[in-house]
Parts: sequence; C-alpha cells; structure tokens
Amino acid sequence: MKLRIDTVHAHGDVNEERVLMTVMEDCDLARYLVMDTTYIGTKISNEHRHVKWLPQITAKKGERVCLYSKKGTTAKQTHDEVIWHKLYWNSGTAVWNNTGDAAVLFEVSEWVTTKAKT
Repeated sequence: MKLRIDTVHAHGDVNEERVLMTVMEDCDLARYLVMDTTYIGTKISNEHRHVKWLPQITAKKGERVCLYSKKGTTAKQTHDEVIWHKLYWNSGTAVWNNTGDAAVLFEVSEWVTTKAKT
C-alpha cells in the first residue's frame, strides 16, 4: 500500500479526534477508503459503521494526511517542512470510541457503481 495509518488520535472527542497517515509512495488519495470497525473478543468484526472515501488529491511520498472526524474544509498546509493534507469526515459525532475500534484502510484499484432504481 502507498498509504499507511499511523494512529487514531483523541478518539471519542469529535472536535479533536483524527486519523494520522503517512504517504509511503506517490499516490491518488481517491484510491483509499478509511472505515472503523470493532472487535468481537480478539477478532475484527464485520460491522462497519463509518466509511470515508478520501478525496481526489495527488499526494507525494513523505507527505502526511490528517483525517479529522469533525466538519471542516480540505486544506494543504506545511508544518515543520512537512506537507499535510487536512481532510474532514464532516461528522457531527465522534467516529472512534474508547472501547476497541479498529481503523481499516482499503486501497481500491477498480470499482463499479450502479444507481439503485426506484
């Protein structure tokens, strides 16, 4: 994978919680989904409550990604000579709880969408 989750920080507080990631190789962030799941005992659950498809942004090796749970506007900033892509889940509530959530990162190479018919 060209993107790596480093940590989920300040879980349980929508105003502070965020997923910190590192770009391992140049990539398009739109090829990645982040989701949360929980543990059942010691195994990861098949329940996925929150899913975030990252926006189409070209990220370079060594750059960092900060995915906030709160509402906000996508921005690119430099801090201590490191480029940060600041992204927002735009959730009104905390995504990550304090009792065993797991962050899952998916790299998607292809997808097909089909509109549901009414």
